[in-house]
Amino acid sequence: MSMQQSPNSAGQVKNAGRLLNAMTVDVEDYFQVQAFFGRIDRKDWDNMPCRVEQNTNLILDMFGEAGVKGTFFTLGWVAERYPHLVRRIVDEGHEIASHGMAHFRADEQTPEEFGEDIRQAKKLLEDAGGAAVKGYRAATFSIGARNLWAFDVLKEEGYQYSSSINPVRHDFYGMPDAPRFAFKPCGEDGIVEMPITTLNRKGKNIPCGGGGYFRLFPYALFRRNLRQVHRQDEESAIFYFHPWEVDPGQPRIDGISLKTRVRHYLNLNRMEGRLRRLLRDFNWGRMDEVFADQLPGQAAE
Repeated sequence: MSMQQSPNSAGQVKNAGRLLNAMTVDVEDYFQVQAFFGRIDRKDWDNMPCRVEQNTNLILDMFGEAGVKGTFFTLGWVAERYPHLVRRIVDEGHEIASHGMAHFRADEQTPEEFGEDIRQAKKLLEDAGGAAVKGYRAATFSIGARNLWAFDVLKEEGYQYSSSINPVRHDFYGMPDAPRFAFKPCGEDGIVEMPITTLNRKGKNIPCGGGGYFRLFPYALFRRNLRQVHRQDEESAIFYFHPWEVDPGQPRIDGISLKTRVRHYLNLNRMEGRLRRLLRDFNWGRMDEVFADQLPGQAAE
């Protein structure tokens, strides 16, 4: 498999003289995160107080107020239980995309299991939303050097792009040697991978695409780093977050480590305010809009 970045590797769509960036949401509930898998079994998910619907509706309201369209990488599990939520996402002009069925790590599945998982999720999301699903994001960014075969399976199942690699070092995920911007890991005829945005400083990739880092770093620093990506690389950025991150009142999970507690709960009470600033400070769009020139049969306007 080729790991070379393609010549026209990332979105160059401009809006009002500024690069248009991709705003993405990984639609999953607070109890479905990787860090809690040692405490909460999937068979118990239906017994947990669900908050994904109210939190995603809050995000949709925020996006509507800011005039922002985004891409919602949604679990099939969520689509099964809240099809009206998927319909709202599509009806309000956002892109619906796949996050797999039930947050299974791609690197813990066989190719056959992975194929069945992404096939089932795609069908559920398309049935609920009435729109084609083109994109996929692996749970916990779990596509890496050990399972690059996943890109071939994604293409076989009708996906056009993935955003499943985070080119940083992390104890749960990461492929720091991967290209930092859009590339075709299976050659010119293969699927496009669009990694989460990083800033390269002195040869090291610094997280600059959201998630827990957005809550950890001071907002001014995060904004400065993202602007530096624009100046240094002249590339559109990809930002991601989760509905549970705008929910400081979510139930607390007992019996977790201090590191997990800090990662999950740090600055939840500040997240909504920071997001509103981010929506104002940069231009945002859907993945299939920002990277239209990379997808089969599409062209950027």
